[in-house]
Amino acid sequence: MQSLYGAIANTNKKEIMAISIDRVYQKVLALANKEQRGYITPQEFNLFADHAQMDIFEQYFYDLEQRQRAPGNELDYSDMVTNLEEKISMFEINNQTVGVQTAGEVYLSSDLSDLYRLGVVQATYSGKPTKIAEQVQLNEISKYENSPLGMWTESRPLYSKFSTSTAPVVIKIYPTPQSASVSYTRKPKKPNWTYLISGSKNALYNPSATDHQDFELHSSEENNLVLKILQLAGISIKDFQLTGVAAQEEMKGIQQEKR
Repeated sequence: MQSLYGAIANTNKKEIMAISIDRVYQKVLALANKEQRGYITPQEFNLFADHAQMDIFEQYFYDLEQRQRAPGNELDYSDMVTNLEEKISMFEINNQTVGVQTAGEVYLSSDLSDLYRLGVVQATYSGKPTKIAEQVQLNEISKYENSPLGMWTESRPLYSKFSTSTAPVVIKIYPTPQSASVSYTRKPKKPNWTYLISGSKNALYNPSATDHQDFELHSSEENNLVLKILQLAGISIKDFQLTGVAAQEEMKGIQQEKR
């Protein structure tokens, strides 16, 4: 067992690329079955894989915020922030055109099904250069509207963000532009280990399936994915020893990164 964990712990960071979902699955199976601790079905693995990927992805933003707030060694600070920004940059989409309704509303949750975080909003008016819209709170719009100095113009557009019962993310741009675009951070695509059922009813990996999807995280996250999936699998099969071993290995990796 030690050699398997060692192989995982010593994976080197590589250039940004997709992480093979089959390689992760095989590592998870090897570790889970090493002492006959249970079989993780493809359906279970896919559920765990999606959960693990989103956990790691969301942690980027929390860690970046904490790093930007915390004092410390300038070089170490810069390196860590740069590394996090690099990992997030894989999911940044710039200047994506969105549909503007008559009243200036843009239904982002419909136009951008992969939206995770909204960035810059740009508005274009006939015959004028594109302008970046400034965000204001919805409950403050009347204050701007009734202020001669704060009133929005085509040279200084504003936007508010809100949700409705049918649309989780909506923005309204003031005044209504001819067209609009946004920059945003998208969610990683849902990983999917696709397979065929053989005559012996075993699942055989099928990478050519149309819905096949590797992990989209930075290649350096492969170990973290394996360990997080093992934690989830340990809970699923009621094997808390497996969960504990995976957690210990994850802590070792974190401690090594901090040295």
